Amino acid sequence: MKPTPNHTEMDRAFRNRDGSYDGIFYVAVRTTGVFCRPSCPARKPLPENVEFFPTSREALFGGYRPCKRCEPLKAGGELPPWISTLLKRVEDDPSARIKDADLRASGIEPAKARRFFLNRFGMTFQAYCRARRLGKAFDEIKNGGRLDDVILGHGYESHSGFREAFFNRFGKPPGKTRGDDYIRIAWMETPLGPMAAGATARGICFLEFTDRRMLEVQLETLSRRFDLSIVPGENEIVARLRRELERYFSGRLKRFSVPLEYPGTEFQVRVWRALLDIPFGETRSYEDVARALGMPGAVRAVGHANGLNRIAIVIPCHRVVNKNGELGGYGGGIWRKKHLLALEQGEVFR
Repeated sequence: MKPTPNHTEMDRAFRNRDGSYDGIFYVAVRTTGVFCRPSCPARKPLPENVEFFPTSREALFGGYRPCKRCEPLKAGGELPPWISTLLKRVEDDPSARIKDADLRASGIEPAKARRFFLNRFGMTFQAYCRARRLGKAFDEIKNGGRLDDVILGHGYESHSGFREAFFNRFGKPPGKTRGDDYIRIAWMETPLGPMAAGATARGICFLEFTDRRMLEVQLETLSRRFDLSIVPGENEIVARLRRELERYFSGRLKRFSVPLEYPGTEFQVRVWRALLDIPFGETRSYEDVARALGMPGAVRAVGHANGLNRIAIVIPCHRVVNKNGELGGYGGGIWRKKHLLALEQGEVFR
């Protein structure tokens, strides 16, 4: 991966609209779904709505579209008119399949387009189209779109075609996976919004709300952590989690029994196991958890491990609050933490 400045330096450059960083990194804005060059003159978003990418390719695969104001794809210099026209054609309909014959009909030699995109953007024209198509599809799934509707609405003729594209983005070569296993990712609806669930053959290894920050990065980290490919799909463990979540949100389940797999450091695993021991309907402070581990001075470390929990709700990090009783932070949003705790106090979602 192309190296980038540290986060503080990139944020400072972006806030100062420093054009010397154009092309060095790209800035994506979650609330608008666009990515920009650091010098973009548009109004600056809140820091929590920003993420940085080393290349335009990564931003595109992250589900973002180029900003029409600062035109980040021009960061390396002005684009030839025929390239600008081609990019506009893709943006007007990212799901369209533009074949070599279509390019020739427009007076563009496919090999010329391939060379230009490869030299300028680090990918061929067809790879660029796939990035926009897949990025747009994944973004819609994150925001609650039905998988079938998204797949068919973005030019994928079948689930297998989407799986292949998804695998190419988030997976690994078969020779680098652990045995014959892989991580199945499924999307499921809950009263608090859609969630992405991941499972190996051994247990649930991932459960997060799909609007959580940097979901794509979390999936990539998950793949590296387990050394497994990630592919859309379901197994009996995911189906079991789906049933248990439904019972949980209807107030009929107080303890999950679905098998889990949560590798980490020895300390992290101890913290996550301590979270599993917090009874339904009760809360603990970070200090309480540290004392339960026999490490009363490790409050800050407990908080950090709590925040790294990859299996929301099932490993109930939402039951950990500040010493003064305030809710504190929660990756899925404080409003969700409040609702989860209310649910466990008897308030059932209708």
